[in-house]
Amino acid sequence: MTITQAHLGRRGLLACAGAAALALPTGAQAKMPLGQAQAPYFYRFKLGDAECTVVTDGQLPLGDPKTAFRNITDEQIDRSLRDNFLPASNAVLEQNVLVVNFGDRVVLFDTGMGSDTLFGTTTGRLPASLRQAGIDPAAVDAVVMSHAHIDHCGGLIADDGSRHFPNAQYYIGQPDFEYWTDETKVPSNYPARPRFIGQARKNLLPVRDSLHFYKDGQEILPGITALSAPGHTVSHSVFMINSGNGQLCYIGDLAHHPVLLLERPRTQFAYDTDPVQSAESRVRMMDMFAANRIPILAYHFAWPGIGHIAKRGDGYHYVPAPMNLDAVSQI
Repeated sequence: MTITQAHLGRRGLLACAGAAALALPTGAQAKMPLGQAQAPYFYRFKLGDAECTVVTDGQLPLGDPKTAFRNITDEQIDRSLRDNFLPASNAVLEQNVLVVNFGDRVVLFDTGMGSDTLFGTTTGRLPASLRQAGIDPAAVDAVVMSHAHIDHCGGLIADDGSRHFPNAQYYIGQPDFEYWTDETKVPSNYPARPRFIGQARKNLLPVRDSLHFYKDGQEILPGITALSAPGHTVSHSVFMINSGNGQLCYIGDLAHHPVLLLERPRTQFAYDTDPVQSAESRVRMMDMFAANRIPILAYHFAWPGIGHIAKRGDGYHYVPAPMNLDAVSQI
């Protein structure tokens, strides 16, 4: 074939394609409308004999990571975020709320921000996402809190004073309850101090008659064991959950960020009550998860926060678990 024939052949094909497009009915050229609704914000999986659902209280933007993460240079922050394709200007955390249905009881872990908008208007979605997931708050038997921070106990009490989980018993560490509901205990320079104290008092004091204090190593409910991991708060804890042959650790705020607090696990976080103790708890627990290949669910990691921890040099690497949307699969 000559160059001229090839050229004419391409021109002919283009001409035919153009003619076909002109011959299409007008409606076939219409574009898909913008602004389509996002997928429902929940995810289910099996843990042994139990059915777990991760719902959300919405994203929590911290803002400039250089103000929240300390004992690390600005250059190290920029490089870690860039190498992991994460934005440098705003550290956006998730709020992954775990609901475990054991068959004879339903247990919910942490409750989000409630109506408080300290971190913006993208929080406070827990009631809506529970409805999307088909979970009736009145069916929740127990609410387990890893600590008494504003984004973990803030969803207990509605603004009209009613309980979001009216039939639940509540579980928290006694040191956290006493610390965050007593303004004489919280240092004057603690970030957003009035909001943290106010929300702890608003949400915890009204349920004092239904509140149970857990201790380190205690099986607080069948299949749920509290493990002390203090430092982020005075009695911050993680929870080992067992059902049948399944095991999962809900780690709360052991690590807020899957890169900045794992690559360099002794990095400090602005909202820690004892940053050094918090880092030691993180290293101790992450070593255990990595060595024993225990799956975790992290409250603030990218949705839905389920994965594994691998040792990498002096730090760790978070490996997200693949999601299975065809069936309720085993973790």
